[in-house]
Amino acid sequence: MADKPGARELARRSQAAVEAKDRDAWLGLFAADAVVADPIGPSPLDPAGQGHCGLAAIAAFYDTVIAPNDRISFEIERSYLCGDEVADVGVIRTTLPGGDHVVVVRGVYTYRGDGTGKLAALRAYWEFDAAEIGPAAGSGG
Repeated sequence: MADKPGARELARRSQAAVEAKDRDAWLGLFAADAVVADPIGPSPLDPAGQGHCGLAAIAAFYDTVIAPNDRISFEIERSYLCGDEVADVGVIRTTLPGGDHVVVVRGVYTYRGDGTGKLAALRAYWEFDAAEIGPAAGSGG
């Protein structure tokens, strides 16, 4: 089991892959039947609120929600590991395309391993209407 990454390591790898804009590395972390719910429940990112289930849906989520942005960074303030899951409390800052605006999302982000070194679930607890948008540093806007 020591050679298989646990939930916290999978979370850090997920965050690093998103920050590096490494689609293949990010998708490679997920089990074939994994689910990504970001945020959990209905939102403009997932109108049905069922999450993005399976690798094809997770890849489509990456391509439409993650990839277009200039930059995404994670600031994890606290992390709680319990069994095969970790809950990270923190802030995600997303610099929108063009670099003029940043969206700040405060929430709890959970990652569940499947016991084989893959992610079974990534679930993000944040309120879509509470996301903060403002000018990017140095954008002059």
